[in-house]
Amino acid sequence: MLKVEDLHFGYSGFKVLEDISFEVEKGKLCALFGPNGTGKTTLLKCIARLLNYERGNVLVENEDLNGMKATEIAKLIAYVPQEHKPPFPYLVKEVVLMGRTPHLGGTFGPSESDTRAAIEAIEMIGVADIADRPYTALSGGQRQLVLLARALAQGTKILLLDEPTSNLDFQNQIKIWRIIKELTRNGVTALTCTHDPNHVMWFCDKVIVLGSSGIVANGSPAKALAGGTLNEIYDGICDVKSFGGMQMVVPAGIEVK
Repeated sequence: MLKVEDLHFGYSGFKVLEDISFEVEKGKLCALFGPNGTGKTTLLKCIARLLNYERGNVLVENEDLNGMKATEIAKLIAYVPQEHKPPFPYLVKEVVLMGRTPHLGGTFGPSESDTRAAIEAIEMIGVADIADRPYTALSGGQRQLVLLARALAQGTKILLLDEPTSNLDFQNQIKIWRIIKELTRNGVTALTCTHDPNHVMWFCDKVIVLGSSGIVANGSPAKALAGGTLNEIYDGICDVKSFGGMQMVVPAGIEVK
């Protein structure tokens, strides 16, 4: 579904991404994992063509995004940023409806199907109770939920999510991961930045681990986050242990009972 080939990107001559290549199969939930500064957010923006990479290719179903118009890409890929603060106090339901922009045609505004898609996304994410509130008056966690609803309303084959649960309480973190997992079961492909290795273990089918030298591991969470990999990128601060058949990452040197 999603293929990245030999991607390179840098800021003002400073290399951030070099020789990045990987694939994410259709209907899989894949994590981008690694320390700060390794280019996870930059990589997502390159895939979404929000940044112009120096060289390489990004393909969706074997079609190269190079040369595609922004509206064409927006029908294939939805991007959820880590933080978003709009200058105008749009209502939540209006922000979610904006996700339908790539599909609008003519001069008559949103169709009934556009409105229905927005309502379904609002209900799925559970923000119906704040649908008539100004987006600018929401907390950071509430805004994150609304952005995810907007991405769902966009109706794309691929979701790119930059730390979608970073501002959420634990209950909503698990809720959002379960929603993303359910979407992938229905055929959506998701690539998600996260800093929580246990979220990767619990929910993801695959993980791309980025280090200072590029991709250091690529595969199933159980194998890619094995102790050696975590020690390499985090200097031995954590261990992978098994509890009742489930693997978890715990702080090194702490006995967990």
